[in-house]
Amino acid sequence: MPDRPKGELIWIHVTDRSRFPALCDLSQRLISLRPELSLLFTIPAETRVDDWIAPCGLISVLPDDHPAPARRFLDHWRPDLCLWSGGALKPNLIDETASSGIPMLLIDITERELQARRHRWLPDLTRTMLDCFDMILTNGEATARYVRRVGISPTKVRASSPLQVSANPAPWSEEELVETNATLGGRPVWLSAWTQPKEFISVLTAHRHALRLLHRLLLIVHVADPDEAGPLRTRLEAMDLRCADWDAGDRIEDSTQVVISAHAEDLGLWYRISPLTFMGSSLEFGTGGRDPLTAVALGSALLYGPNVRSFMDTYVRLASAGAARSVRDAEALGREVVDLLAPDAAARMALAGWQVATETAHLTDELIDMVQDRLDRRKAVHAST
Repeated sequence: MPDRPKGELIWIHVTDRSRFPALCDLSQRLISLRPELSLLFTIPAETRVDDWIAPCGLISVLPDDHPAPARRFLDHWRPDLCLWSGGALKPNLIDETASSGIPMLLIDITERELQARRHRWLPDLTRTMLDCFDMILTNGEATARYVRRVGISPTKVRASSPLQVSANPAPWSEEELVETNATLGGRPVWLSAWTQPKEFISVLTAHRHALRLLHRLLLIVHVADPDEAGPLRTRLEAMDLRCADWDAGDRIEDSTQVVISAHAEDLGLWYRISPLTFMGSSLEFGTGGRDPLTAVALGSALLYGPNVRSFMDTYVRLASAGAARSVRDAEALGREVVDLLAPDAAARMALAGWQVATETAHLTDELIDMVQDRLDRRKAVHAST
């Protein structure tokens, strides 16, 4: 077992892999606020540590749910706070943690997880376990009502949305934003972000289709692989599409039809400028999609292909809110570009996306405040003893 790092340590338990990206995002935000903070992620005992990669912190399997292993685990790591995500609650481990005076937060718990067979047969044990937590954030109001019905004080229970990766876009120069918008002169614009080489022909075909109806339409193609910027320019010239290479300093003229951009950091500019974004790496198999939240947080409506398995929950949530639409091929992409660049169409989608991003960010901020408050209180108690 690795040595415990010095200073404050948060123990985060991850009940399943689908929750891991959001918890990693939360942990990175916490470390940006408390640089000396250390993190320990625990994963279910039946999983392999080698299969999990955290951007920060250590990863360990959960100890056996018996008093002695639980005490050894807590004595070794001495966590300052436990953040338990989801169900699969362990009675002995939770009881030992509470007895050690370690603050505990339960988040993202669902009624289905609480009604697992072992909990249904032992309702008193369920109530006892839940009462060990300082605060319980449930996945929806129905779960909150269930938790209150088993006997947990309403002051400890709060309904919330599921924890998700939250967008945290970097600021952008207002001067450059104004200057670029002035250069575009009010032209309709759409962006293809994280575009893979296999997607070039679909995106360019869609653009040519849209140009028939929107003659001044400008496409910004951000290439996922910077080495593909040159071959893309060659292809554009062969298709008789007038292009400008943003990274080479080419001017965007009124006759320019396509702008090539290869630097990921410039997406912060393009998302702000483009009312409509096609999230690439999604039309062809193999890449799994890209995280769309920064785009919607910066005010862009979304189109995406069918292959977004790495971020499926996020895309489903955005599509359900009316902030994103799926397209299957170049023809559908071109049709949607024309439809959504009509007055107010993309704006309505962008507003829906901004609301989803805001809700996600609000929960993350609330949880960060909760964690910091308990860490500060614990530090104050230790300082006074």
